[in-house]
Order: sequence, then structure tokens, then C-alpha cells
Amino acid sequence: MTTLRHIQEAAEILKDRVLRTPLVHSPYLSRHFGARIYLKLENLQNTGSFKVRGAVFKLFSESQKRRLQGVVAASAGNHAQGVALAARQARMNAIVVMPEWASISKQEATRAYGGKVVISGKTVDESLKEARKLAGEGRLFIHPFDDPLIITGQGTIGLEILEDLQNPDKILVPVGGGGLAAGIGIAVKAQSPRTRVIGVQSIACPSARESFRLQRRVMVDAAPSLADGIAVRQTGKRNYRILASHLDDLVTVKESSIAAAIFMLLEKKKILAEGAGAVPLAALLEKSIPIKQGDKVVLVISGGNMDSSLIGRIISQQLIQNARVMRMTAVLEDVPGTLAALLSQVAALKANVLHIRHDRNVGDLPINMSRVAVELETRGEDHVKNILHHLRRAGYDVRADPVSSPK
Repeated sequence: MTTLRHIQEAAEILKDRVLRTPLVHSPYLSRHFGARIYLKLENLQNTGSFKVRGAVFKLFSESQKRRLQGVVAASAGNHAQGVALAARQARMNAIVVMPEWASISKQEATRAYGGKVVISGKTVDESLKEARKLAGEGRLFIHPFDDPLIITGQGTIGLEILEDLQNPDKILVPVGGGGLAAGIGIAVKAQSPRTRVIGVQSIACPSARESFRLQRRVMVDAAPSLADGIAVRQTGKRNYRILASHLDDLVTVKESSIAAAIFMLLEKKKILAEGAGAVPLAALLEKSIPIKQGDKVVLVISGGNMDSSLIGRIISQQLIQNARVMRMTAVLEDVPGTLAALLSQVAALKANVLHIRHDRNVGDLPINMSRVAVELETRGEDHVKNILHHLRRAGYDVRADPVSSPK
């Protein structure tokens, strides 16, 4: 059983091998939620995720006991990169089995840290089975979460939080397989029993929540999730026992809230958090965790590895949903100057044109009319209302995209 002493010993070993990530106060989030909000930025860790802590500690501990021929792991992303880097530091070869759907960017990142990537399995469970076979050839198998040494390594995050902030009221931690939350729970509860440690999962894969509800470890179905790093269908066996005794609460969040949290961290704090790393903030946005005025609340931003294309889609969606971008169509007489006149009105209303499409070949319009679709950068709902009001008063037949319209 992992104890505080084990985690403290791990912290000494990891001191020169992983980064001591910052705990930063966020004035903006503090004002927004009426509490003192702090962010533990594991997205700034080596490999962009907390996973490297457990991988490095596991490999160091086992290499002290026996001569290793190499390491093998299975992962779709962060654990793969953590193991590859840990092996490189130890001058060992690493084989990482990744499922068929693992993103190309995460495959390439794993290779860049020195890992040999083997694509096998339609699920992570199938990849894990293949990895265990390879481990039987004399290599050390490193499980992504269900391992006492992994839990111990991840628990060093809890030590760092308490060293930087005395007696926090709440610490919100992402939960997937449970290694991170279990380690932090042990470290925090042993030193600050009054601090509430709260786990957060995506509703798309609520394995820990369902296990807590049924009071036994269960496997759940998983839907696609922005928080793919914690989309684990069954909580670890060791981890479940620790979570049951060390977590004060466990909540789930919607996918829409995760997207909003990613966008808020990026825009307001210039912090890139992957979906799993953003779930603690998503829980605050949903108000599923009671926060009192002046509470000291720590959000564990567990990682920041996200595909660039997905970042772009989230930003675009959130700008539209927050009325920062509006889409509208206008029917114009198809004569010279009418489009210029419309755009002149838009400019006077201080909106910026992002895209424009002028379509003359529309079957439901008279031959002398055309339809123009315009995407505008706006300041928010009041600005959108003002634009629509003035254009309609000026005689334009303007229709806003329902998603872009003020609520």
C-alpha cells in the first residue's frame, strides 16, 4: 500500500528527473467564481503530462532491483510519451503498443522521445494484452495506472501543491484509471485531512462514478470524448480501493463544459489544456461542486497534449456559441454597389468580416437577386443584436444563423 513516506521518497528521486511544475493563482478565475482559484500546471511537465512522473519512478525503482532489457507499455497518448522519455533517460529501449486509432501526432511524439511504436489492437485493452506478451520477452511492463509505483510517482503532485499552498479547501483532480487521483489523495489526506479531494470524470466514460454508485468496480461503455486521456472503461483495482477511502466526492461533466473550459483556459489564461486536463474547470463551470466565498481551490491541469486540428475546431465552435463570431445571410439586388453598401454598414457597426460567399445561382430567388453569406467577428450578444437591428432598420433582409443568434 502506498503511503506518504513512499511518496516523499519518490519526490527525492524525481527531483532532478522531472519538472517541479508551478502552482499559479488566477485572478480572472478567482473573480469569476468568487473564490481563490489556483492551477497546478502539469501541462508544462516534460512530455506535456503528469504521466512521466509515474513512469520515471517505476523504471528507476525496478532497475535498482534487476537488470532490465528494456521496457514496454500500452497507451494511446500521454503514458506512451512518458514511458518513452523515462526509458531514454535510463538509456534503455522502449516499445509502446498503441491502438489503431491513436493519432498520428501522438505516435510521432512517442517516436521523438525514442520509443518504438507498435500499432496493435482496436482498443487500449487489446493493446495492453499485446504489450504484456512483449513484456514476457524480458522487458519491464509499465501499466498506465494500476501499479503502486505509478501511484506513488503521481502522488508527488500532491506534495508540491501543499508545499506551495497551505491548507487548500478543495483540490479537483481528473479521474480515469485513477492513478493520479489515488496518489494525490494519499499525499494530501495524510498532511491536510480537512482538504477535500474531489475527482472529476467525463459523463462520456463514468467508470469511477458508476463504481462508487454501485460500491464495486465495474466496466462501463465509453462514448467519444474530448477527455480521451481519462476515457478508461474500468478504474484500476488498487486505485478503486484508494479512491473509495481518499476521495471526498466524485462528479461528472458534460462534453460541452469540457470544450468551454478548454477555451476559457486558452483565452483567459493562455494555457493549453487537453480535455482531461480541463475537466476540473468544467466542474466549476457546471457548478456541480459547491464553492464558498474565499475558498482556496486547486485545479489540477493534468496535461496539454491536443491535436492542432481539434484545438482549431474547439476555438471556432466556442467563438460562435459565445456570440464572438456570427454568421448571417442577406438577400441583395444583384446590381453593382449593393454588396459594397452592405459591407459599409457592417464596418460602421465595428464588426470585422472574416468570410464572405456571394451566390447568384440560388433556385428560390428571383433572377435579379443574390444571396450573400457573411461571417463576422463580434464582441458578444449585445453587439450581435445591435448589428441585426441596424441592418434590418436599413432595409436589409438579414437572417442570422440560429447558433449565432443571441439567446
